[in-house]
Amino acid sequence: MKRLTQTLVLCLLTTFPVLAQSNYVSEVWVSDLGNGKYKNPVLYADYSDPDACRVGDDFYMTSSSFGCLPGLQILHSKDLVNWTFIGAAVPDALAPIQTPERPEHGNRIWAPSIRHHNGEFYIFWGDPDQGAFMVKAKDPKGPWSEPVLVKAGKGIIDTCPLWDEDGKVYLVHAYAGSRAGLKSVITICELNAEATKAITPSRIVFDGHEAHQTCEGPKFYKRNGYYYIFHPAGGVPTGWQVVLRSKNVYGPYEWKTVLAQGNSPVNGPHQGAWVDTPTGEDWFLHFQDVGAYGRIMHLQPMKWINDWPVIGVDKDGDGCGEPVLTYKKPNVGKTYPICTPQESDEFDGYTLSPQWQWHANINEKWAYYAGDKSYVRLYSYPVVQDYKNMWDVANLLLQKTPSDNFTATMKLTFTPNQKNKGERTGLIVMGRDYAGLFLENTDKGLTLSQVECKRADKGKPEQSNASVSLTQNTVYLKVKFKCDGKKIKASEGGHDLLVMCDFSYSLDGKKYQPLGNPFQAREGQWIGTKIGTFCTRPAIVTNDGGWVDVDWFRITKK
Repeated sequence: MKRLTQTLVLCLLTTFPVLAQSNYVSEVWVSDLGNGKYKNPVLYADYSDPDACRVGDDFYMTSSSFGCLPGLQILHSKDLVNWTFIGAAVPDALAPIQTPERPEHGNRIWAPSIRHHNGEFYIFWGDPDQGAFMVKAKDPKGPWSEPVLVKAGKGIIDTCPLWDEDGKVYLVHAYAGSRAGLKSVITICELNAEATKAITPSRIVFDGHEAHQTCEGPKFYKRNGYYYIFHPAGGVPTGWQVVLRSKNVYGPYEWKTVLAQGNSPVNGPHQGAWVDTPTGEDWFLHFQDVGAYGRIMHLQPMKWINDWPVIGVDKDGDGCGEPVLTYKKPNVGKTYPICTPQESDEFDGYTLSPQWQWHANINEKWAYYAGDKSYVRLYSYPVVQDYKNMWDVANLLLQKTPSDNFTATMKLTFTPNQKNKGERTGLIVMGRDYAGLFLENTDKGLTLSQVECKRADKGKPEQSNASVSLTQNTVYLKVKFKCDGKKIKASEGGHDLLVMCDFSYSLDGKKYQPLGNPFQAREGQWIGTKIGTFCTRPAIVTNDGGWVDVDWFRITKK
């Protein structure tokens, strides 16, 4: 069956490269209800700090990717509800490229903006340690230009351009207090005509210290003669959405809170994108931080009243809306098929499927995408000399969690180098705490263990909760994510969901045996927990190592 699927997919990809992928429909989360309505979140996955733009009948979205590569994954939609991957703007590495051997947790690509101007797509982002960067492309599928440092400076984040009618180009940004020693202000500078270099210092145009602490994530627009800056405030899990407006680009700006949680269950609804439809409707994409699953993406209706936007549903008429859970789909003039971002992977292609990201700059020696053989081969790669746990490992092949309740299962065949003990592979649930089912080549043979590491980000060691000896090197590994809506009271605002994982394995793909203890999933550094695989060996100098062939990785309901 898999070979037939492989032939069909390769045929489709050759003839209709976008169609084959856009037909993917998740088993575990579909926002489109099929009756003209949708449910939030439209993407139950960690698309933090989303931004979007419309070009004709097409919508394009990107989000923060931090140190994960490919970076700046780009999704496409025709109706703002059904989305699919089309590429990534930073495919391989982020400069300066020291080595690909260690992750940079929480660094690099913070809150991006995507815009279309004069036939080209632009993405700007702030690297909190370097400054504001930009890439551009004729086609959002790529190729994209190499990143250009537009404005150097510690703590410059959350950048967004605006091309004015007079030909001037402006950039709005915020500051990360952790690097700049100042936060809760919004600033604007002018760029050259090519949008490749700042030509003025940044000027503070809004101070949110009194009314809107932690204002950040600004997006720049112009409408009816007003300059608008949409920005969140109040903190990631607990905040609200503010809009500033002025007739002058540098202000003074007046402000209004236009979206807040209110009586809805959607905490911290903020930071995102205003887009309109070809039919003239207005909509707003934003995130909700739910803890282990990261920042999931919602879609809210929006309307303009007296040149102020009102987002969500304004039940009391005060100009500040609250989020909707279900609503009529955007009117885009047509009805489009249901599709969702790809999750499962049969590894029938010759490149990395678009849902996957490595945990650092990519080393070309990590993987062989053997589409004709229907597997991906991961070669064992040495861990760093001062290795403490998997938090230090770069060659983790991971994807976002796609729903609140789901199961991830993979089939693999492990071929370690018998000369070297300690090579490992398996299934991992990765965050500040992590757990998984790890195969290891030991002095006693092949061992499968359920491993857990709490406070991995603090360098704490792993522990093995249970182990079994194996006499075969092909095994099926499974993790089931369970969430019943309970919250973790000790989390900020008490909004983090309690997410539990149960692990099991099979030798024949039919009968599964539980192994180890239930694991409470935990987010990573500014990202949600991720799921995937790896292949490592100890930090030793050796001529060659072993490998693992991953036959498939599937996301299902059960």
